[in-house]
Amino acid sequence: MKESVTFFSEGTKLVGDIYVPDEPSDGPRPGIVLCGGYTGVKEVYAPNFAARLAEAGYVSIAFDYKGWGGSDGPANRLDPYGRVWDSFSALTVLAERDDVDASRIGVLGWSYGGATAIWLAATDSRVQCVSAAVTIGNGRRWMEGVRTAEETAALHDRSTKDRLSRAETGKSEYGPPPGILYMSAREKELWAAARADSAAEPPPVPTEFIDETMAFHPEWVVDKISPRPLLLIATELDGVTPPEESRKLHELAGDPKKLVMIPDCGHFEVYMGAPFDQTCSETVTWFDEYL
Repeated sequence: MKESVTFFSEGTKLVGDIYVPDEPSDGPRPGIVLCGGYTGVKEVYAPNFAARLAEAGYVSIAFDYKGWGGSDGPANRLDPYGRVWDSFSALTVLAERDDVDASRIGVLGWSYGGATAIWLAATDSRVQCVSAAVTIGNGRRWMEGVRTAEETAALHDRSTKDRLSRAETGKSEYGPPPGILYMSAREKELWAAARADSAAEPPPVPTEFIDETMAFHPEWVVDKISPRPLLLIATELDGVTPPEESRKLHELAGDPKKLVMIPDCGHFEVYMGAPFDQTCSETVTWFDEYL
C-alpha cells in the first residue's frame, strides 16, 4: 500500500510516498528512509526497493529532494548538504507514524543517495542501521578519478568560469547530467534506458554541482556511524562510482561493517535482475539482523 505525503525541509515543501506492507502487524514496524541518487526522483528505483522492503515487513518513505519531481525549490540543484536535511525531514515524518517504531529506523541509499545516507546516519542518532549501494566517499577524488588529466582540467575550467558567473549574475550554466557526472558508454545506455518511458526524465542540471560535490566527502564522517551497523554494496565494473570509493569507506568505518562486492556488474545493472536481487537480499538481511 502506498500513501502520498507532503512535508517541509528548510522551509521548502517536499512530496513523498510512504510504502506500508499489506500484511497486518501486531505492533509498530521498523521504518526505512530511501535516499535516491544523483538525479533520481521517487519514481525511479525507489518503488522497487520499497516493494522488497514491504515484503520483508518494513515501512519505507521515498521522496523528491528540493527542486526535483513534485517538490518545491530551485529547479534541479544537486546540493548535497541540502539533500541531507531533506532526508532528515523525511526521517522525522516516518518516525512519527503510529505504525512505525521510532527506535528502529534504518536508511537505504543508492549511488549519490548512498553518500546522503552515510552523512545522515553520521549526524543523526535516530538512524540505527545503514545500507549504501554503489556510492562515493570523497567527491573530489570521485570527480577527478574517473577522468583523464585533460578531462579533469576541462572540468575545473568549466567550474571556475561558472563560479565567477554565479558570483556576478546569480546564475549557473545548465547542461545534461552525463556532461557533469562521468559515465562510461555502457552506463550512459543503461541510464537512458531506465528513464526512457518515465515522465521523470532528468532535465539539465547546473554546473554548480561540480563545486558542491568537490566539497562533499562522506568519508570524513563515516566513522561516526559506529557502533551502529553499516553495509556497503559495490560492483566490480562500476563505470560511474568506482568500487574503490566503497572500499575506502569500508576501511574508514567503524564496526560493525560489511562490504559486499558484486562481480561482473556495472553501476546501473545493480538495479535489475540478479544484482538487484542480491542487493535487496543483503540489505534486508542486514536490517533484519540489526533492526
